Amino acid sequence: MRTARVMTPLQAVSAQVPELPDSDDRVYLLDHAVVVLDGASAVDPREVSTGTYVDTLGSLLVHGLADGRCRRLTDVLAAAIEEAAALLDLRRGDSPSSTVAIARANDEALDVLVLGDWQLATPSGAIRDDRLASIATAERAAYRRRLAEGAGYDPQHRDLLRTLQAEQTRHRNKPGGFWIAEADPGAARRAITATITKEKAPWFALMTDGAYRPAEHLRRDDWSAMAGATPHQLQEFLHDLHMWESLTDPHGILLPRAKPHDDKSLVLARRGST
Repeated sequence: MRTARVMTPLQAVSAQVPELPDSDDRVYLLDHAVVVLDGASAVDPREVSTGTYVDTLGSLLVHGLADGRCRRLTDVLAAAIEEAAALLDLRRGDSPSSTVAIARANDEALDVLVLGDWQLATPSGAIRDDRLASIATAERAAYRRRLAEGAGYDPQHRDLLRTLQAEQTRHRNKPGGFWIAEADPGAARRAITATITKEKAPWFALMTDGAYRPAEHLRRDDWSAMAGATPHQLQEFLHDLHMWESLTDPHGILLPRAKPHDDKSLVLARRGST
């Protein structure tokens, strides 16, 4: 008979730019787990806001993880998506959405789930869900090309984003497309998951695309060097990325991106003592 795994405490620190309530990112630090959500911005507003959705989904995920049972992370996420959709009266395909990342430590390993545009870095490598990058490539290239040419964030840019999002929606939570949390619990079964032994993951860094894309561009993505950072140091790091966007690349020429600033969240965690 298999022995139940014991949840292991984590020593985690986090930072966000902008801070709440001006961000659609949500960070939850449990004793043994980390949950981070990145609400997807919509060009056109919806009846239920992205902030309401991520607050609801995040609370349900925390509740599902807090009892310490070693349920599969995909099961925890599926149940949370289903309950959030019921509470908010959401319809599949016409709902606010969010990327999701979960990391949970036990006495043997680190269980990881990423759904959407995420990166989780450990000493043994990075885990990403990059399926969105293969969708609507022509539409994405069109807006990035205009930005690189100096067109800036003008009305035509907004029209291109609307076209991009419409094409992405056609492939959202469908085979051959990409998967994200919205109103379909089946998306949880399509998440990227991994189990990393504790020897290979004594620490991990979990970051939204708004943080890791500029960090990679500026070659400031040495996460092992930051593994012992304080919350203040993390906040300064994200602030530096934000200011680079504001002062050096305000029109998205050097690093073409959908908007001048994307929400930035970063969590660094180490295994604690049992």
